[in-house]
Amino acid sequence: MTSAHSKRASPALRALVEADPALAALSLWCDHRDGDATCTDGSTISYGPDFETLARHEQIGVAAHHILHVALRHSARLTHLQTRLGGGFDAALYNLAADALVNETLLLAEYALPRPAVTLTGLLAEALEQDLSPQEALATWDIDRLYFALMTGEGGAGKAQDKARGYAQERSFDPDVAPSADGEGAAGDLEQDARWRQNLARAVDVGQQAGRGIGLIGHAVFDIPQPRTPWELILRRTLTRAVTVAPRVAPHRPSRRWLAGTAQAARSGGPSPGFEPGSSPLSDVPRIAVALDASGSIDDARLALFWAEVLGITRRMRAELHLLVFDDGIRYRARIEPSQTQISLPDLPRGGGTAFVPVVQEARDLGAAALVILTDLEGDPGPPPRGLRVIWAVPDAGALTAPFGQLIDLSH
Repeated sequence: MTSAHSKRASPALRALVEADPALAALSLWCDHRDGDATCTDGSTISYGPDFETLARHEQIGVAAHHILHVALRHSARLTHLQTRLGGGFDAALYNLAADALVNETLLLAEYALPRPAVTLTGLLAEALEQDLSPQEALATWDIDRLYFALMTGEGGAGKAQDKARGYAQERSFDPDVAPSADGEGAAGDLEQDARWRQNLARAVDVGQQAGRGIGLIGHAVFDIPQPRTPWELILRRTLTRAVTVAPRVAPHRPSRRWLAGTAQAARSGGPSPGFEPGSSPLSDVPRIAVALDASGSIDDARLALFWAEVLGITRRMRAELHLLVFDDGIRYRARIEPSQTQISLPDLPRGGGTAFVPVVQEARDLGAAALVILTDLEGDPGPPPRGLRVIWAVPDAGALTAPFGQLIDLSH
């Protein structure tokens, strides 16, 4: 790929100024280069020889497609999620979700795209059995939610991954977003995210004033990355607070400061200080109960990541971990000491209903400081337990709310 501005894309980019002032403005923050293939990598768009074979109106659509990939930070977000999920991440499926969202947006804004093109409405209908209008689909879905829904088969649409791949093959889909070559997004570049949100806001304002292109659609349908704290950090903070044992006051044990003050007063003949109680030594090891819903709604990638995070917390905090695997009853119990270093996740039973009351009661009987339940929240939670911090870890919370305690959305 050359370092000079793309000659192949120049006519299409100039045409964007008249066709869509919003995307023309966004294109100024992208690097346009000629290369071996047409793709997006970070903020760089490469235009391959295939780009020159397209009709001018399709060139404009393809250029707009890749400008939106850059503006919506798809390359950086792909890198970030790949880092979080490791080997369980499916980059091709993420690319499919990204392309479907971008293409639906552009078609709604009356762009022309090379056929056949994947669309959000087509993907939802094929893989998740959802019949939505383009406006409803774009207002409902963002790329991360869509990716996890395809991975898990949201709404009972079994084999959603296979259906999505079949749809992609039928449409001759070719992934065109690469992980950032410089690793951008691996640690969540909040400054870049904020900058692109500002760029998008300004560009859409320009488009709305002009009344053309994506300015006709507005912010509501954009897959704009919102600033979010990763669930791992939220879980870490919450559990740390739960298992931190504060020193207990011991009324019959004098504090060291009182003993020193009394000795000083005896030597100097001064007044003795008032009694100051000491604290009991910390001998209790805090307990964390982790309950895994075995009803089959949790995909292996997020289960492995969740498990690794919880184990890391127990080792750092010297906490005692109690694992409970359940469906409509508790099927497996295990106690894991802080000193254990080689721990593997057991084979989980799959299927069955879901009942949370036995799990909550078991955690209370154990005297746990916190109970973390990895679940889809489909079941009767029972009454709120007193004196027990409950954390609901949900694969894709959507509009769900915690019946009590705190909810952590694992798709963030």
